[in-house]
Amino acid sequence: MALKKSYSKDKVTCNVTFSVSKDAAHGAETITVAGDFNGWSSTETPLKKGKDGTFSVKVPLEAGKEYQFRYLLDGKQWENDWAADKYIPAPFSHTDNSVVIC
Repeated sequence: MALKKSYSKDKVTCNVTFSVSKDAAHGAETITVAGDFNGWSSTETPLKKGKDGTFSVKVPLEAGKEYQFRYLLDGKQWENDWAADKYIPAPFSHTDNSVVIC
């Protein structure tokens, strides 16, 4: 798993590429990213599977903020990003949420 960030010239937008490697996907057919940037939708932001088996999606976010997120594999298994900027306790479960800082 990995996060790649790039900023717009005016530093207003942070383009975050969310990636899940083939190994980290554990054989999943579909992966989505859900977070406070998309209302925690489990369907709105699907990752596209590449030829090498890595899943990824680029999401434009407002710079200067922190965003919580998690990956949903095959619509049933939640996973954190191993390369997140930090982790914070999830408010409705006994796990942590991943955080990306833009």
